[in-house]
Amino acid sequence: MTSHDPAPFDLVLKSRRVVLPDGVRAAAIAIAGGRIAAVLDPSAVPQGVRTIDAGDRVIMPGLVDTHAHVNEPGRTEWEGFETATRACAAGGITTVVDMPLNSIPVTTTRAALDEKRRASAGRTWVDHGFWGGVVPGNERELEPLVEAGALGFKAFLVHSGIDDFPMAEEGDLRRAMPILARLGVPLLVHAELEGEAPEAAGDPRSYATYLASRPPAWEERAVRRMVELCRTFGGPVHVVHLSAAGALDDVASARAEGLPFSIETCPHYLLLAAEEVPEGHTEYKCAPPIRERDNRERLWKALVSGAIDLVVSDHSPCTPRLKLPDEGDFLRAWGGIASLQLGLSLIWTEASQRGATLSDLARWMCEAPARLAGLSHKKGRIAPGLDADLVVWDPDATFVVEPSILRHRHKVTPYLGRTLRGEVKMTILRGQTVYEDGVVRDEPLGVPLLGRGA
Repeated sequence: MTSHDPAPFDLVLKSRRVVLPDGVRAAAIAIAGGRIAAVLDPSAVPQGVRTIDAGDRVIMPGLVDTHAHVNEPGRTEWEGFETATRACAAGGITTVVDMPLNSIPVTTTRAALDEKRRASAGRTWVDHGFWGGVVPGNERELEPLVEAGALGFKAFLVHSGIDDFPMAEEGDLRRAMPILARLGVPLLVHAELEGEAPEAAGDPRSYATYLASRPPAWEERAVRRMVELCRTFGGPVHVVHLSAAGALDDVASARAEGLPFSIETCPHYLLLAAEEVPEGHTEYKCAPPIRERDNRERLWKALVSGAIDLVVSDHSPCTPRLKLPDEGDFLRAWGGIASLQLGLSLIWTEASQRGATLSDLARWMCEAPARLAGLSHKKGRIAPGLDADLVVWDPDATFVVEPSILRHRHKVTPYLGRTLRGEVKMTILRGQTVYEDGVVRDEPLGVPLLGRGA
């Protein structure tokens, strides 16, 4: 290359620890036109190319969070595209997929998806996709929703928490699942089936009272039913936010049959334990509930072994008053945990103590979620041809979770005051820096990801 030749790349990032599909090693990532053009030996970077040397900091694919409730339009006072995606950028997430509730309208029609797209246009700091919803009577909307860009569909087997997204009975699923199988999109299931449970007796400020009201048998029965339906219809089924480790045997059996059955869990089930929830602290309430320590350890074992596919946030915020902080009533408070910005640090804090590797982390939080959403051709890995979505982070740095650092609309989270390990230093979206050293870029660069393979 002579001094008159144009630089072959727009930017090169290099580090002694780059998390690649085949392992962690020193490498240089060459970016051109917003995509990864090449992965080079650090000594092979052409002269004259703008280069960022991250030293010993880790460069990993940008995280893909396929389970977040952004709530806009309609409940933007709970969260919204601006605040949620700024939190994503600060947390190393470059792709987020929005759940079909708790927005108004819920995303169960093509018209509702069009409205959500309009609400998000030009107001997102990371790339974003949308799940549609399966509810009673909307089977004729499923194909139009896919045509409009829905990446798949969510259904509840229990009351969703809001009346405008009713639970799907078995008959509803039997009507919807052949359509989804034909369209090649996954069905994501909130897997709790109500059964016998103790009457809601006892002190409502005691977490044990709430925990007893949603026993693990609900999840186990729901997973068993979904395995049967997956076997019948053949389309991909994904269980969201698994809490009860007792359901894992049925999942293992389904996979042994070759069924397209996958599963996720969330940071709150991997870090928190029922025995440690303080009385009246409803910021810990979610559904399914946080269970006991021994259950948590079984989830970790399953995650490390590959029996659980991925980890996503299930970021489900609300206004602080809906958590009833003065009453501390676990039975009446809104159920949902806010953690969108913190996922990488939460999981690394525990994973690094359990012998898990940086490659494990990338598989759980980048590669597998991208595959679920049908985005593996552009997201989730550091490989030529994919979008140049990257997170640069220090796995040894620690920080304290304080309200001042959180970009979520509301600062209500059970992690306040906790010291975490692993700090995001820079987030790059399609080759452009959207977050660096505590500062989110002014300009929103996120674009919608409409349709699998698009």
